[in-house]
Amino acid sequence: MRGADLKSGAKTMADRSFIRHVVFFSATDKADIERIVAGLSRLGNIPHSTVFEVVENSRVDALSGEVDVVVYAEFADDAALQAYKFHPIYQEAIDIVRPLRELRIAADF
Repeated sequence: MRGADLKSGAKTMADRSFIRHVVFFSATDKADIERIVAGLSRLGNIPHSTVFEVVENSRVDALSGEVDVVVYAEFADDAALQAYKFHPIYQEAIDIVRPLRELRIAADF
């Protein structure tokens, strides 16, 4: 099942024709959050996404404080997502962020 309707006839996110790519990061040291945001923001220079955003978690949900930074991107299709992941800037961002992060969880849907 790709998505569940909560109301009869309601559209789900699965009804959209694009791929959403969401990645959650936590910093090993909270003092590095700005550096993580800056490193991940470089990914916005990769031309394959139709929407790209890097934000610090606003921590509105009191039950989940593990996530410090979120990357949200949309891609027209799997080929665009794969081209994004194989772009040289992607590896540059990994090289900057990986030593600074503890947790990385990604979801594509």
